[in-house]
Amino acid sequence: MADETTASIIALHQPQPKRARTTKKRAKSSRQRKKASLPALPVVEQVSFTSESDDVAPLIPLLPPPVETPAIAPPRLRVAPMLLTASALALGGVGMTMNGWFARSLGSSDIAGWLFLAIGVAADLIALVVPSCAARLWQARQRAISLAGWAVWAMTFVFAVTAGIGFASTNITDVTLARASRTTPAIQAAHAALADAMAARDRECKGGVGKFCRERETTVNERHQALDAAMQSVEQRADPQTDAAIRIVAWATHGLLKPTGDDFGMLRLVLLALLPQIGGILLMVGRSTSR
Repeated sequence: MADETTASIIALHQPQPKRARTTKKRAKSSRQRKKASLPALPVVEQVSFTSESDDVAPLIPLLPPPVETPAIAPPRLRVAPMLLTASALALGGVGMTMNGWFARSLGSSDIAGWLFLAIGVAADLIALVVPSCAARLWQARQRAISLAGWAVWAMTFVFAVTAGIGFASTNITDVTLARASRTTPAIQAAHAALADAMAARDRECKGGVGKFCRERETTVNERHQALDAAMQSVEQRADPQTDAAIRIVAWATHGLLKPTGDDFGMLRLVLLALLPQIGGILLMVGRSTSR
């Protein structure tokens, strides 16, 4: 009885024989060992392709996609800053010439005239350069020096504008007087008619004042008025720009605005004196837009 129990227990706890490993399992474990031994590739991906004839899948690395470099556009030629800079330099040169000429004309001697010329040229040069320097100092947070530069520019600007007014007014007046004093055929005819009337009056009034003498005197007065009208017409034509501007303003406003010749003359004088002095502002704007 005891022998049968022992035999049954021993038979129940006998270890089962190991099954033989198939080829696919061995290939799978081999791949796992190779994969564990390979170093990690952060950029390269691994793709396995299986085939029916071969159980081991080859590893094919995938390269990263090529990076496309953007095309670099050629630098564009900035025309506007160049034109502004050229205009600023041209206006600065004109302003220095105008103010130097007028300042030299104020001197009572050659030495005084050359000294005045140096002051006028230096003032215009300062008014041309200081705005750009003061703007850069302001951007560099040197506010006190920048404000001092703008104060110096304001003084030189006022000096340059007054010199420009003197230059423009002197030349415009000389040209207007020269045009107004010219002799035209109408003036020559009026002079001849007046001379004839005066000669006739003198002959008639020689023996005393009578009816015919008074008639000749009336004719002389009429010829004087004709001569004055002819000279006034020449004076008006001496400045045709003013006359044309007055007529254009009156036509554009349907007669609401009727400026006089003095009004337009003052406007023209201010513009002629002011425009050559804005070269420094244009130079500052041109440099800021070229950045």
